[in-house]
Amino acid sequence: MEFSFTSEVQTSFINQESKTLFVVEAHNKELNSFKWVEENKSLLEKILLTYGGILLRNFNILSVSDFSRLAQIICPNLLDYTYRSTPRTKLGGKVYTATEYPAERTILMHNENSYSKSWPQKIMFYSVIVASDGGETPIADSRSVYQKIDPIIKNKFEEKGVLYVRNYHRGIDLNWQQVFQTESKSEVEMYCKSNDIEVEWKSGNPELTTRQRCQATTTHPLTGEIVWFNQAHLFHSSALEDNVLSSLLNEVGEDSLPRNAYYGDGSIIEKEVLDHIRAIYDQEKIKFKWQKRDVMILDNLLMAHGREPYAGERKVAVTMS
Repeated sequence: MEFSFTSEVQTSFINQESKTLFVVEAHNKELNSFKWVEENKSLLEKILLTYGGILLRNFNILSVSDFSRLAQIICPNLLDYTYRSTPRTKLGGKVYTATEYPAERTILMHNENSYSKSWPQKIMFYSVIVASDGGETPIADSRSVYQKIDPIIKNKFEEKGVLYVRNYHRGIDLNWQQVFQTESKSEVEMYCKSNDIEVEWKSGNPELTTRQRCQATTTHPLTGEIVWFNQAHLFHSSALEDNVLSSLLNEVGEDSLPRNAYYGDGSIIEKEVLDHIRAIYDQEKIKFKWQKRDVMILDNLLMAHGREPYAGERKVAVTMS
């Protein structure tokens, strides 16, 4: 499918062969980026639904506040980051830092909030500081991931769903106050009730255990395409480095790990199944080098993302809608 714009910009793909990540690069330094995006919003939406991701490059987005303004043109209803699974810092408005994990760690491919029953339709990234080495935000087409997963594995997940179990400890991973963004137990209970999350308060450590059965796949509401849409491979204890897992097992035991994933009926997900899923994500992974002030827009159902290890300083801002 061909999409064309005015001569102020030129288009390409990050990966020409797979037609992954549609790039719109401005070559007019005087371009009014906000006006251009407003005028081309409908076409950008069609591109996003076709390819899953758009990279805006050289669009004169000079600050996080510019990024926030641009994001609100694309999606007026930006979201707060509630029911968190990773540490982030609020940069202002509804813009946050990308996940603040140690630089040497890889963040596995995932669709944002696919460990829950409520998720953003779009997620947008802004490259503030580019790492001197690594630090890419790789992407993978969730439609292709779905198609390539072994049918037997796929059918079992679709039949059973995924059960996420989270134990909230003091001093290990995120505590419940950080995850739910409140100090009120009653507010936690209200949120969980409205999202079909089972709540169990405890007198020791962990202080709280939650359980939620969620989808393994979903259908895009506009394109009708089925996508792989869960984080079993990320939440499962096998995603942890061996030394980290061993330390946690010694400290809290298997039943009290900060997070874990099971089939929806509570049965154990086989490690070889999760290894297969991770291998598919690796096969589908597309990496590109950030340029300073790049803006990437992803349809959160059609495209998964992750983070590569890096050296030096790195800062990426994120907002969702």
